Formats: sequence, C-alpha cells, structure tokens
Amino acid sequence: MRAILTYHSIDTSGSPISCHPDAFDRHLKWLTSGRVRVTSVDELVTLPSSADAVAITFDDGFVNFAEIAAPRLLEHGLPVTVFVVADRVGSSNLWDAGPAALVPHLPLLDWPALVRLNEHGVMLGAHSRTHCDLTRIGARDLEDEIQGARDRIEDRTGCRPTLFAYPYGRTNADSARIVGRTFRYGCTTEFQALDGTLSPALLPRLDMFYFQRTDRLDGWGTASFKAFLRLRYGLRRTREIAAGVIHRA
Repeated sequence: MRAILTYHSIDTSGSPISCHPDAFDRHLKWLTSGRVRVTSVDELVTLPSSADAVAITFDDGFVNFAEIAAPRLLEHGLPVTVFVVADRVGSSNLWDAGPAALVPHLPLLDWPALVRLNEHGVMLGAHSRTHCDLTRIGARDLEDEIQGARDRIEDRTGCRPTLFAYPYGRTNADSARIVGRTFRYGCTTEFQALDGTLSPALLPRLDMFYFQRTDRLDGWGTASFKAFLRLRYGLRRTREIAAGVIHRA
C-alpha cells in the first residue's frame, strides 16, 4: 500500500495540526524499520500499488520542523517535502488566529532557513501565498495564490517548486485546473492511500495526527488498517459536509 503522510507541527499542544514529539519518535522508528519504503512524492506515484511505500510531507513550514523533524529525517536519509506559505515566511500562522482558533500560534521559518533546508536535501513545495481558502476567491486571485506562490519561492530560494498543497485541503475545479498546469502534483487532505486511478492535481494524503496511538502503524496494509482509513475518511467527509466545505473538483 502506498500513501503520502502529512504533518504540520511537532508540539505538545494536542491541537488538530499537532503531532506530539513522543508520537513522532515512534513514527520515526517505524519509518526506519524497513517495514515500508520511504521515498519522494514523485517516485511514490510511479511505484506499483502493491508496494509498501510512503512519502513524508509537512505543511506550513513551522520553525519546529527545522528544530525537531528535519534533522532526524535527514540523519536517516528520509526524503521530506515542506509546503511553504510564500507570503507568510518568517511570520506566523495568523490564518488560524481568532477566539475560536483550535491551533497554537506558531512561528514560521524564514527564507534563509528554508534555503539551508533545501541545500541539505529538503524539497520545497508551495502552499499558496497566504493560506486562504482557494474555493472562496475569484479567478485572478486564484492565479496569484497558486502560480504566484511558486514564483515567489523560486525567486527567494532558487528552487522552483513542482508540488502544491491546498490550504485546508479545500479545492474545486478551478483551483485544481490551475494547480494541474502549474505543478507536477497537487496534494489534498483526502484521507486515503494512493490506490486506483490518481489525478496528479488531487493526490490524497494521510494526516498523521490520527496515527499517534502506539500500535496504529503496525497494521500497515492489513484489512483492519484499511478499515480504519475508510472509517476516518467517512467521519471527515461527514464533518466537512456539515460545515459546508466540501467542494467537488
């Protein structure tokens, strides 16, 4: 079974975007155990469906990615992509601010730090310019958020991103079309493995927030593991439909 794994922040807050450091330690042991092949997104999609393989991605580019995750992943030779919010580099995740926010206020990596990470082997992807909901803006702004993010990252780092991650995982036909012509692959938050026919602009990913239990990854590829994926996928879809954020691409 193949899948793209998604992280955001490594911290102890317990928020929906957070993976506890102890859980990340367990994940790293599993990733380096030989149970699955760890590769890039580009290579993962070319492997047969029967392969046990994953690609690791981090959204947003938090400082704790460079402090906690990147050094350990690189030490073990594990490929990783960090998706950068181009106009928020060096600031914080203000898009999640407000009295109802469920996530901590966290600093984002600056350009020199991103350049250093890229020089050490971290792949840089684009996560829009401002982390807005792409399904709620017009055509001109869509172009700027998607293509503009790629151009700004290339201008500041010399690295031209080929991967894109949709903010909040929300996409529609217009955003997917622009991503499809601007990037090699687009990543959603659809909680599924890479099975069946894949749209390059709409690759699903597994949010590692839901794998913090000690034994959850041990069943990788088994019938019970796949049943868990289906259950979690259904629950997420139900919540999104109730919140009115489902947008068909």
